[in-house]
Amino acid sequence: MSDVLQLVEARLRTALGEPDARAAVTFVGTDRIEVLRFRDGDVVRYATLGMSDRPMADPTAVLADPLRGPRAELVLTVRTGEDAGPGLPVLDEVLRPLAVLAASPQVEGVVVTPGASLDLGGPLWPGAPFSSVLVAEPGGLVEDVELDLPRDPVRFLPLLPMTGNEAAWKRVHGAGALQDRWLRHGTDLRDPARSAVPLAS
Repeated sequence: MSDVLQLVEARLRTALGEPDARAAVTFVGTDRIEVLRFRDGDVVRYATLGMSDRPMADPTAVLADPLRGPRAELVLTVRTGEDAGPGLPVLDEVLRPLAVLAASPQVEGVVVTPGASLDLGGPLWPGAPFSSVLVAEPGGLVEDVELDLPRDPVRFLPLLPMTGNEAAWKRVHGAGALQDRWLRHGTDLRDPARSAVPLAS
């Protein structure tokens, strides 16, 4: 494991505790991506480990800078329990979709930033009403990992699941407008069985 990933895992453990499960996925032509699961009562967090090993490169750049550029890992938070939809065996199916998203900078040359939508091409887990996620602002749950210059810090980007209607509405009105609507309606974004927020004016 690289020095960057060692620092990232240490920061995750400091912020979230010891992971109770982890899985690794390797795609052709990409580095290994791990997904760690952290449990805190009925709250479960899935965090990627491996995306930050390389900086994300501007797809228009002729040559990718091996040191400079944004670095990030992804964090998804959901609730479990009888009143919160599927249990852990089903929710754990999110591991591969998360690894796919974490590998997308290497595979597709995308730069994942707050406010972006990431399309999963299918349900986030079997039976999930969500097929895309909104990338939220970092800093609330896990602090950045500062690296030696000229390397950028590693940021931990929360993922907010979106229904198909929410994703379409966000494309028209923007991420801020959708988040404001979630806030006004008291939407529980950790509920894996929630319905779409009302989108009519």
